[in-house]
Order: sequence, then C-alpha cells, then structure tokens
Amino acid sequence: MAHETDDPVTRHPRPEFPDQNQQHPGWTGPMDPPPDHGEDSYQGHGVLTDRIAVITGGDSGIGRAVALAYAREGADIVFTHLTEEQEEAGRTTELVEEAGRRAVAVECDIREEDACRALIDRAVGEFGRIDVLVNNAAYQMSQPDGIAAITTEQFDRVMRTNLYGMFWLSKMALPHIPKGGSIINTASVQGYKPSPHLLDYATTKGAIVTFTQGLAQMLAKDGIRVNAVAPGPVWTPLIPATLPDTVEFGKQSPLGRPAQPAEMAPAFVFLASPRASYITGEIVNATGGTPLP
Repeated sequence: MAHETDDPVTRHPRPEFPDQNQQHPGWTGPMDPPPDHGEDSYQGHGVLTDRIAVITGGDSGIGRAVALAYAREGADIVFTHLTEEQEEAGRTTELVEEAGRRAVAVECDIREEDACRALIDRAVGEFGRIDVLVNNAAYQMSQPDGIAAITTEQFDRVMRTNLYGMFWLSKMALPHIPKGGSIINTASVQGYKPSPHLLDYATTKGAIVTFTQGLAQMLAKDGIRVNAVAPGPVWTPLIPATLPDTVEFGKQSPLGRPAQPAEMAPAFVFLASPRASYITGEIVNATGGTPLP
C-alpha cells in the first residue's frame, strides 16, 4: 500500500527559498532550509557490507548523503574535503561512525595530481584496496554575462576539478580495485541541457558522460563497472555559493522542486552494489522528470 509520503511532489515539499548567498565553497549550516542527507530517513540493508569506498567531496551535499548511505549499507569510507571545510567534514565523519563504520577524512584539492596520488595511497594504506570510487567533487560558478565573463582562471579551475581530478583518481585507483568493484561519476542534467550561464561547468559534465561510457567499455573485461548519476537541481551548499538567485531554484523541474541530497544517494548505492552486476556504461538520470537521452 502506498503512503502519502511516497508522493514525489510532496515528499520534500518545495519551500519558499529566501535569497541567500555564500562564499565558495559554501557551508551547510547557514542554508535555509537545511538540506536533508538522509540523517533521519535512510535505512541500510547491508548491500555494501565491508566494502571500501572513496568519495570526493564527501563533506557536504550529495557526497555527504552518499557517505551516510554507504556507511549504513556497511561500507567504510574515505572522503575528501577542502581546507576550509574541516567542520563540514567533521559532521560527515560523525554520521559514518554513528553507523558503526570507519571514516577517514582527507584534506585534498583534486586539482593537483600529487594530491590525488596521496589520496589513493592513503586509502590503500588504511584499507588495502578500493571497492568503490565515487568521483563526485565539482566546481561551478555562474556567469550570466556570457562567455566573455569566464576567465581563464575560472575555466582552468572548472576543468581541473571536474575532469582532471576524475581522470587522475580513476587511473590511480584502478590497480587497487578488485573484480566486482566499480567507479561511479557524478554527471548532471547540464551535460545534456546546458544552461548558458554555466557553460564551462556544463561542458565538463558532458565530458564526464563520454568518459564514463568509454571507460566502462575499456574495463568491462577486467570485471570493473563504470557508471554515472546525472542529477537535476539538488539543494547543496554549491547552490547559494555559486548561483546569484536561489529564490526560483528547482522550479523548472517537472516535479516543481529541487531534490534533496538524500534522494540522490540510492542511485549511488544501487550502482555500487552487486545487484547492478550487469549494469556498466550507464547514466542514471535523477532529474525530477526532465527527460534526457
């Protein structure tokens, strides 16, 4: 029997978002309303028991929701955060440990190849292997004044964060991922339907789709699956930190609201689990009804 709370429109009713802005990278605490990472709702079923997961950008937003869900499914977690996100990382650590699993928070700027290598070395040093790599960390900055407003510095930061980091970490992690392991990338609706003010970000998300599908074919013979999740609008700290107007955020979705981070986590759990053993090269669209290829 269906429950009223199962209604995707009203399960997380869209509030009136007050206009709010933060400095990048943004923080969870000041957000109004606070995002839901599944703290009170996600129930694990042991589908990732004793797996080792590395998650970039696990301090907040989708990354925190995935870390929480993976931990409640039985996985130990290594996750990255930036220097200024120590407090956010502490909360993710608490959530993982409350689930009875180990959490290793690593300060890491994935724009740097050496930092990516150090992250993989740390994960392998702590746990001996990596069962799931989640390339989730990303950078965007809205430029409503067009391409002329996108500086080389911004373009380089977007490319290095969203693409170089994913490339380096995938390459470096592979020798430590056993058969049955997986790589999961965070793509976006922007990879298919780019918003002009997010031109550089959308470009990287399109590239992530291609990278995912190509790497999946390359690694199929090795028994390693590669997939991606393409979210639509999700209420994370990146939004008030990078968009000039939050009041209308998410209204464009057919469901009429943005997703909460907790609503993204089940897709990452499924793709990491043995239940998805025949699924590779797939992009799971989690857009609230916006149709994508």
